[in-house]
Amino acid sequence: MPDMVVPTLSGFRQSLLLAGAGKMGGALLRAWLAKGYDPARIHVLDPQPSVELLAAQAHGVILGLPSQPIDILVLGIKPQILDEAAAALIPVADTDTLLVSILAGKTIANLSARFPQIRAIVRAMPNLPAAIGRGITVLSAYEATTPTERASAEALLSAAGKTLWLPHESLIDSATAISGCGPAYVFYLAEVLADAGKALGLPEAFARVLARATIEGAGELLFQSPEQSPAQLRENVTSRGGTTAAALAILMAQDGLAPLVARAVAAAKQRAKELSA
Repeated sequence: MPDMVVPTLSGFRQSLLLAGAGKMGGALLRAWLAKGYDPARIHVLDPQPSVELLAAQAHGVILGLPSQPIDILVLGIKPQILDEAAAALIPVADTDTLLVSILAGKTIANLSARFPQIRAIVRAMPNLPAAIGRGITVLSAYEATTPTERASAEALLSAAGKTLWLPHESLIDSATAISGCGPAYVFYLAEVLADAGKALGLPEAFARVLARATIEGAGELLFQSPEQSPAQLRENVTSRGGTTAAALAILMAQDGLAPLVARAVAAAKQRAKELSA
């Protein structure tokens, strides 16, 4: 990937249409506005505007389709309605429009077939922590996309957290299975950890607080310790022959957590492939 100068959103002059302002689209919109993107340059198309979206409209965001072709089109709709949405969006996209898609499973080839006039396409997969500015987004671009267009896409997604460019689009389903779906795995860990505490006799509410605070603290420690690998942090907590070691002997057994996680992410990757059909 060539070096890019990523512009600041406060200096953006491009017009933008966000199609779909659900959980992820809405999170990106909040991030763009917080980073200084001029709301008067942002159009949002959503059949059921949320209270938050209506509030954004009061601050200058425009609801509905623009009257002329847009500079940047961001797809935040459900993947299953791509065909229907594309038919409505084609009139506001031309050869100079940059298309940024956050649709799971929909390939650049899928997008190009629905928007044949567009040559600049970036496929991106953010994750839920984008809602608090701590997301991670993987990106892949169609070969005709220029470095300037790539930089614009990166500026939009980095407003909500970190970004990583993939060397090949073929890897995006694998990345989705890790980072896109990953927050749900962590939330489920908090659930089952609380259930395990309850099974050991702890009051249910007490177990929930313990599990949640433990996941929160461990995640923050991971965030604040970039020089240490997860394995190193794990070893820091583990005394030879101690209680943590006894638990890890179960989790790290041949039939323990590692193969289970491998099967889970493989299932997520397979589903992403199915959505591309």
